[in-house]
Amino acid sequence: MNHPTIAALDIGSSKVCCIIAHINKDKKIEIAGYGYNASNGIKNGVITDINQATYSICNAVEAAEQRANERINGVILNVSGDKTTAYNRTASISLKRNRPIGEADLNKLMEKGLTKINVGNNELIHCMLTNYKIDGGEDVKDPRDIYGEELSVNILLGMYPSLVYRNLASVVEAARLQIDTKVLTAYASGIACLVEDEREYGATIIDIGGGTTSIATFKGGFPVAFSTIPVGGINITRDITRGLVTSFEHAEDLKIRSGCAFKVGYDDREIINVYPLGEEDDSSIKQMKRSDLNRIIAPRVEEMFELVAHKLDAHGLHNMSNHRVVLTGGCSQLVGIREVAKLILDKPVRLGGPRNIQGIPDKLNNNPIFSTALGMLLFATNNIERKPKRVVNHPVGEGGRFSKIFNWIKQNS
Repeated sequence: MNHPTIAALDIGSSKVCCIIAHINKDKKIEIAGYGYNASNGIKNGVITDINQATYSICNAVEAAEQRANERINGVILNVSGDKTTAYNRTASISLKRNRPIGEADLNKLMEKGLTKINVGNNELIHCMLTNYKIDGGEDVKDPRDIYGEELSVNILLGMYPSLVYRNLASVVEAARLQIDTKVLTAYASGIACLVEDEREYGATIIDIGGGTTSIATFKGGFPVAFSTIPVGGINITRDITRGLVTSFEHAEDLKIRSGCAFKVGYDDREIINVYPLGEEDDSSIKQMKRSDLNRIIAPRVEEMFELVAHKLDAHGLHNMSNHRVVLTGGCSQLVGIREVAKLILDKPVRLGGPRNIQGIPDKLNNNPIFSTALGMLLFATNNIERKPKRVVNHPVGEGGRFSKIFNWIKQNS
């Protein structure tokens, strides 16, 4: 083939998606094939059944290979789930006052920042040098040719528990694939859905998946925080299943066709048909008010965004002025969800689908279900991350005598 081939494998709690693409000499992405199917053996981003999860992956990959008419060996893998963590560290060096900052200073700072990184019991997914600071001032994108006394840089680490990641890697390997690179779900979705000004001036992407909601905040062109919550569209469907005593499949259909994230005035006048659990013939249909359905949906959606607000508070981002929120993922298509997010988060909110790839198939174009998978392709073609020279796995809190004394003081103060 004339152009390199890359493949994105998006493993979620509700679906597995594979997209195969070619990269031309101008780094433009050309979609060659795609495939997707329902997930089995995966819950909240965590593998619960190796065999079922492997079959789900194989089915999606084979469908994409048939459309593309080629085989793949390696994939870009997304990592999601409520165990995702982010950690910021800084590195700094002293500067010579008689000359401006040069390339050698940047290399020295990078060397210092990436020499040794302790990830605890985690797999390191991302290691990004974000914005520089000179003498503790404002963020600077390119400090070269500027005078100062001290140069520092922020390093954002995205991590995932090693044992949980090992299970994820195992099912990919069982499907006869190798992992070429990996990316956090919300980071990939942000690359696909946010416009350049949003990434620059400040925006949070909220990818509402089946079992989890993944969050990434961007500022200055870089992600500055990652987090997740263990609530997604499947939780809403399960609430409907229990509340209306119907099957999961019928509850999902009701959510999509008639559901709304808040109760509206005409809900009491609209009637919906509900099949009781275990009964599927038309003679057993129960008629209910649409308001009964939306009274079940609304509290779960409110809870979801209250949890998101707590995450933004924890990162010091909730009260940032002019900060925007973009919703994506399958559950972002629920009617009224944007309005609820705007009310609870108290920020401008828009719905977003993948928009930063040209010429993609109609099925994928601007479809929030495929935001992560398409963002993974963009990540792979523009990845500028630096790998640390040494990663150590000392569990946080363990160490020598002084660290134990420090922990004792912390626990008993």
